[in-house]
Amino acid sequence: MNNDETDGTETVQGQVKWFDPAKGFGFILSDDGGPDILLHANVLRNFGQSSVADRSGILVEVQVTPRGKQALAVLEITPPETPTTTGLSDLDEFDAEDLAQVEISPARVKWFDKGKGFGFANAFGLSDDIFVHIEVLRRSGLADLQPGEAVCLRIVDGKRGKMAMEVLSWEAALND
Repeated sequence: MNNDETDGTETVQGQVKWFDPAKGFGFILSDDGGPDILLHANVLRNFGQSSVADRSGILVEVQVTPRGKQALAVLEITPPETPTTTGLSDLDEFDAEDLAQVEISPARVKWFDKGKGFGFANAFGLSDDIFVHIEVLRRSGLADLQPGEAVCLRIVDGKRGKMAMEVLSWEAALND
């Protein structure tokens, strides 16, 4: 944890306790302990994401307010550790090296139902809907997607059609 005396902020490494996109906020647990840190949806959106998976690692700029600690900016998000198998055979066939070779495609979320555990997106230039499984979101550090949300996908041919193997923020297209 770094303190910056000039503006009253500090850099905090922690873990997402929970985040609810419908409520528009969640909380972070600092690796150094102490009270929970409020993470507002606007701060997350400024980072380029509309949600974040529970137990994700997170690096944030924090300020102490009269109501407690509050995240001002997200600097980095690390997806939570995932089990070695997912129960979805298409996912288990790819390792990190294979995935890194797949081109990033800009897309828009058509719909996603967190309760059902899946949804679909439309990738620019492709006529097929792209299947998005909730486990892919978790592995990508996300908890939910909103209809119309702009994202980037790594798309592969699955057993039943095209599917996302990774979901990234829209800004990832600029860095690829």
